[in-house]
Amino acid sequence: MSHLLVLGGTGRTGIHVLKQAAERGHHVRALVRNPDAVQAPAGVELIQGTPARIDDIRKAAAGTQAVISALNNSRASDSPWAKPVSPPMFMTDAMRNTLTVMEEEGIHRIVLTSAMGAGDDWARINPVFKALIKVSNIKTGYDDHHSVDKLLRASGTDWTLARAVALTDKPMGGALRAAETGTEKPGTRINRVDLARFLLDTLEKDTWIRKAPLVWNARG
Repeated sequence: MSHLLVLGGTGRTGIHVLKQAAERGHHVRALVRNPDAVQAPAGVELIQGTPARIDDIRKAAAGTQAVISALNNSRASDSPWAKPVSPPMFMTDAMRNTLTVMEEEGIHRIVLTSAMGAGDDWARINPVFKALIKVSNIKTGYDDHHSVDKLLRASGTDWTLARAVALTDKPMGGALRAAETGTEKPGTRINRVDLARFLLDTLEKDTWIRKAPLVWNARG
């Protein structure tokens, strides 16, 4: 059992993190913009604020032992051409604040969602997908992911970046696979509920420390 701070807990992956963490018996605190608009699972403490403000993170992180971030650089829809609704480097600014507060509080463990193609996985990506990223509004999110990757690698934390392949909202799909870039051909999909499970398993078992595995649902 741990005292966890969850960032991005109102998102499509984050809400599964809150639910599963509470079910596993963790004490969960989530930093959210509007607590009145969130139907949080029983046992989850909501703290009003945003990770863009370091004092809000300080308030939410006090007394916690680890951080899970499911933050994303959002667009108005899933369309590659949809207008970005987050500030250009929202995740980077939030992570810079979070790492500062973690050092202040003596918190060493952080597990984050990322995306296939971020950081050193970029070289593996299909050229057609790379071209789409470069000409569409997906580029804003990828620039942010790349920057978060650099921040974490330069930090002294025990970080894990879970690089999700294409995300779906299907029910929990059973078997999960994870592998470092270049060691195994990943599948094409991962369900958000299963990604949340991977984040918590990784945290609880202290696996994938200072690594950035690709994560997907295995067939069958």
